[in-house]
Amino acid sequence: MANQLTKNPESVYDFTVKDAKDDDVDLSTYKGKVLLIVNVASKCGLTNSNYDELNQLHGKYKDQGLEILAFPCNQFGEEEPGSNDQIIDFVCTRFKSEFPIFGKIDVNGERAFPLYKFLKSGKWGIFGDDIQWNFAKFLVDKNGQVVDRYYPTTSPLSLEHDIKKLLSIS
Repeated sequence: MANQLTKNPESVYDFTVKDAKDDDVDLSTYKGKVLLIVNVASKCGLTNSNYDELNQLHGKYKDQGLEILAFPCNQFGEEEPGSNDQIIDFVCTRFKSEFPIFGKIDVNGERAFPLYKFLKSGKWGIFGDDIQWNFAKFLVDKNGQVVDRYYPTTSPLSLEHDIKKLLSIS
């Protein structure tokens, strides 16, 4: 996994990550967009509702500047056991998702991906800085700053007001 970043990252734009095809993606390519960053899993009880609602948000707001970035993670109940290719096939076939799916990462512990260390340092959860389960969500403004963190059980559609505010849509 690429974890290239500046010594003291100031925004999500300071990170380079691997997509599901193992290619480097410089997150600065998303400058000026509102980002919803989510750790995802294919075999979670929250999978269907979250992917359905993430697709709805993406379809409704992608042209206004929303981008959803999905990071598969197998740390919770081994609910994302597949390879990156299997994950992409599942998400694209079953949910027809058009937002980027990145390479599988860890979000907690010693091997936590640097981007997630940065995200967690911005907004604390109920259990300190650890992600509690699949489908934790981070809302990032157009300047690459974390503005809010939502629990896995938070419905993506319930974030619509916050997303519209960051997109300057009334």
